[in-house]
Amino acid sequence: MKKQPLFNKVNREVLKKNLLNETFQRNTVSFYKYFEIQSPSSFRDDLYKKFDRLNIFGRVYIAKEGINAQISVPLPNWKEFIKKLEKFKDLKDISLKKALQDGKSFYKLTVKVKKELVAYNVPKNSYDMQKTGKHLTAEQYNKAFDSPETLVVDMRNYYESEIGRFKGAIIPNVETSKELLPKVKNLLEGKEEKKILLYCTGGIRCEKASSFLMQNGFKNVNQLQGGIIQYAHEVKEKGLESKFIGKNFVFDERLGERVTEDIISFCHICKFPCDNHTDCKNDACHILFIQCNKCSKMLKGCCSEECRDFASLPLEKQKILRKDPEKVVSKTFFDSRIKPKLKEKV
Repeated sequence: MKKQPLFNKVNREVLKKNLLNETFQRNTVSFYKYFEIQSPSSFRDDLYKKFDRLNIFGRVYIAKEGINAQISVPLPNWKEFIKKLEKFKDLKDISLKKALQDGKSFYKLTVKVKKELVAYNVPKNSYDMQKTGKHLTAEQYNKAFDSPETLVVDMRNYYESEIGRFKGAIIPNVETSKELLPKVKNLLEGKEEKKILLYCTGGIRCEKASSFLMQNGFKNVNQLQGGIIQYAHEVKEKGLESKFIGKNFVFDERLGERVTEDIISFCHICKFPCDNHTDCKNDACHILFIQCNKCSKMLKGCCSEECRDFASLPLEKQKILRKDPEKVVSKTFFDSRIKPKLKEKV
């Protein structure tokens, strides 16, 4: 019997083409849970096989401390997916958060074993996952939000909050998760007695963050149940006022889901109001930035004239130029990747 491969080996462009040609719809959902996994590698392989057989795409992280998943499930396989999920005793009745907007979110399945579900990289004695903040529904969150004594903190990276956030929230000026907890602790120093409201995309980042704050002396820590995704669903279903404005950033091909019609950010090129993130089409760059349609057309989806011109060069010449460390420009704001210094090359 032929052994089932446990990793995808098909070319990305082929996978994307196959996705576009699908004749059925998909549900994009996310879920997470902190629980002890004795053998993450075995758990990972078992999960991969079950999901792969159902043509499920997405990104799943497994660690000794639990699971974090964002996946795309074919509608014809939905019931079977639920059955497969329930084969794992710790995942029975787990809360599944459906995406706010449909779209081609993932084109392949990736299941990885990680050291941490969220790469905070803080000492284990700085949090206790048995003691986390109080989970608030959308209605409870709105009520607490309206109190002048409340502090609302965005537990996401800066580029996420740039296109959508809760009004008046404290926005940590960070690019990566490992910077986030120390930064938030410093921002809230001296406010240990205040009521703290945390929020993030789907709730998982707030779990450990709330525990971290409580372990560090904060008395009244609360978190948005199910994150922005569940909040937006509840607001719509119950006719509540949305205190969140703009878009919810998501880590898949869509890059964002609209929550309200407010556009609170600007094109990074021309400063026109815009909240569409894009990935620079120059393969030597690939920075994530906000770009309006006019600039996208002018720069062919690239972040600068240099990148546009570089991307238009023959592929073999691009490969040669990328190897020269002297031919790059400095780091882009909130991005650690390099861009080619084309003007000194051609």
